[in-house]
Amino acid sequence: MSGVATAVSGRAWTLYALMGVLWGMPYLFIKEAVETFSPAAVVAGRTLLGAVVLLPFALRARALRPALRVWPWVAAFAAVEMAGPFLLLSHAEQTIPSGLTGLLVATVPLFAAVIAVLRGDRSMLRPLRIAGLLIGFGGVAVIVVGHGLAADGPGALLAIGEVLLVALCYAIAPFIVSARLQNVPSLGAVTLALIGVGVAYLPIALILPQQAPTLRSSAALAALGILCTALAFIGFFALIAEVGPARAPLFTYVNPVVAIALGALLLGESVTPGLLVGFPLVVAGCWLAATGGRRRAPVP
Repeated sequence: MSGVATAVSGRAWTLYALMGVLWGMPYLFIKEAVETFSPAAVVAGRTLLGAVVLLPFALRARALRPALRVWPWVAAFAAVEMAGPFLLLSHAEQTIPSGLTGLLVATVPLFAAVIAVLRGDRSMLRPLRIAGLLIGFGGVAVIVVGHGLAADGPGALLAIGEVLLVALCYAIAPFIVSARLQNVPSLGAVTLALIGVGVAYLPIALILPQQAPTLRSSAALAALGILCTALAFIGFFALIAEVGPARAPLFTYVNPVVAIALGALLLGESVTPGLLVGFPLVVAGCWLAATGGRRRAPVP
């Protein structure tokens, strides 16, 4: 990596925009899907559908064999990026609004900064970065209190904890990709991971009771599998290759805007004062923690 900071490339900006939209939409789709499907069924459905979409392309590109050679790391990525987070999000959205879920997931850069510190990155200990961490997590506290979630009982607080755990998992996953899967075709790794997670959750999904699916919930699950899983993961790997694991999650600044807007417009979710105050605090905190106040982030 050059010691001179360079502007983010046009390809990187395109990928950031794509990921900002694709991973801003799933919270709406999850909220709709869990109306009739169990959380395990949502995970099984979106991963197996995503695998079905990608498998022909992976076979044609002969991308599965290289992924199979490092299957333990593919499994680790699948657990951290899919198996755990997908279930936690589906369970949490049975309790809390989709827009709030999207905003809480936007704390990924905060957790990425903490991980960088634990990995020995001394640059993360600069005052502005530390201030960013404090401001960002302070924004989460404002949202929880201002949204009245603390008064909603342990169920709401559990859901918030689940989503924050998802954010931590999402912060860890890019480091696995960069360190262990960098030379593995992304198409093969993603397809293999989706197959593994889908097969693991399918028996659970078949056993657990659920309501008869509606056209709306089925369409939401299909969108989750095709747009927010199959297509989004290909874009995610391409973004990691373009800008590195530490800066790849920066598209999460845009995700909550998409999630909150969709939740308010299509689901009638309320935009509370706590959300309006906490949202800029979270975004500002993430930006400071990730960039240290620089206008331009260097590309690795």
